[in-house]
Parts: sequence; structure tokens; C-alpha cells
Amino acid sequence: MFQGSYVALVTPFHEDGSVNIEKLKELCEWHVQNGTDGIVALGTTGESSTMSHEEDDLVVRTVLDTVNGRIPVIAGSGSNSTETALMKSKTYKDLGADGLLVITPYYNKANAKGMYRHFTEIANQVDIPMILYNVPGRTGCALTVDCVEALSHHKNIVGLKEASGNISYVAQVARYVNDDFALFSGNDDMIVPIMSLGGSGVISVFANICPKESHDIVDLCLKGDYQKARELQLKYLDLINALFIEVNPIPVKEAMNMLGMNVGGYRLPLCEMDEKNREILRGKLRILEA
Repeated sequence: MFQGSYVALVTPFHEDGSVNIEKLKELCEWHVQNGTDGIVALGTTGESSTMSHEEDDLVVRTVLDTVNGRIPVIAGSGSNSTETALMKSKTYKDLGADGLLVITPYYNKANAKGMYRHFTEIANQVDIPMILYNVPGRTGCALTVDCVEALSHHKNIVGLKEASGNISYVAQVARYVNDDFALFSGNDDMIVPIMSLGGSGVISVFANICPKESHDIVDLCLKGDYQKARELQLKYLDLINALFIEVNPIPVKEAMNMLGMNVGGYRLPLCEMDEKNREILRGKLRILEA
């Protein structure tokens, strides 16, 4: 079972917009050395929506080769096309990914039956662990509680990344957490609340700049020390919020560049931050100097 702080890894770019493979290797090594429990490549933060399939494959292969089994690697293989998601899932399994993160089928959405069939079609044909990804603010569609319950019984579906921000929904799906089905926070500002309801960890944007701090919040929860976990969560809450002052991953990449990590820019339609927001982010980063 996956647990801990998994970084939703950015994809670094050169000035010309191409993937910076050497920087990607450097980031992977840094995470291994600084407490990150696992890496999620090609999540929302990884900008795969503006990358080619060949670039996606290159990123996953590079992360796997660099990590070399030291921590788990989960690959984002979702699509609004079941056929495409299946193709990508098979590719990442063959490359050696430890698991898959599969998003709800955005834009075309699907009814409840179609949503269920989308995930089961992939899980039936790709025999590695799959984590469902619920983020309705991005996709325009959500996994219903009943659909989560039904999917939780599939032997290859091992968890849910929950990023709706709705704690009532979290409480309902938390009823299906067991040894074979885990719950992960997809929101850095909700790590402690979700883990208090049985969560196993976080898939984190914050961990791109604070891997040890993200790990420590989760680890304290896993050990049952919610008081200290809460103190850490609240200590970094303003910084976490600043990482979402504009659409992810714009602020976190900006923060990484401010910290000298040199991960480059974005691909359109994403672009540089508004200057006012940049100064707010710069101010919140000062907590790391304390």
C-alpha cells in the first residue's frame, strides 16, 4: 500500500520550452535525499496536458531510471479518452511504474455508468495498482460516492486522490478505506483533516519546495501525533495558500525559481505570474528562512 508524502513533481523546461532532462534527474535525486516518500510524474503539476506522448514517456522513463527503485514512482496516465488512458497505462506499466494515477474523464464527463466503465476498463487490462483522481474543479466532473464504493472493490484499484476540497465528501468516501483501498489528500491545506479521517498521505504540490516538511506532517499523522501535525500544517498554511494564488503549477514553479532551483517556465496557455502575486509569493517564502 502506498503511503506518505508523494510529490506531484513539476516538469522542468529549458528556455526553448523543451523538457530539461538533466534538471528532472536532479529534482528526483533531491527528493530521494530529502524525505519524499514517493514521486508522482505527469500529474496536474507536471503539465502533461501540454506535452506530447513521446515527452510523457521520456519523463516517466527518466524518473524511473533516476529513482531506481529507492522510492515508489506513480505515473499519471489519465485522459478523457478511455482508449488513450489505457494505452498510456500499458506503456507506463511496461516502463516499470509502481502505480498509476488516473483522472476522471474531463470535458466529455460521462454518466455514472460510463465513469465506472472508464476506470474498470483500464484496471481490468493493466495489472498494477491504480489510484483514482477526483478533482472536479479542474475536470468539470466528479466521482460520486457510490462510484468510489463500487470501484474500491476492484483488486487493481488501490486508492483515491481526493482534491475536491469538500470535507463532507471526504467523510463519505472515507468509509471505504481499508487495507486494500487508501485515501490521499490532493490538497496541501487539508492533509491533517483528511488523514484524521483515515487518509494514508498526500500527493503534494508543497513538497516540490518543502519535501521534508510535507513528509513530517504526514509522518506525524501516521504516528497519531495530530497535535504536532496540526501545528506544522498551520505553520506553513500561508505559504501553501500562496502556491495556489494562481493556477497550479505557475506559483510553485515560480517559487522553485525564486529558491534557485531553475526549473524554467511554462507552456501556453500557462504563463508567468502577475507581478503583484509574485511579490505575495516571495513574501510567504520568507518563512523558509526562519
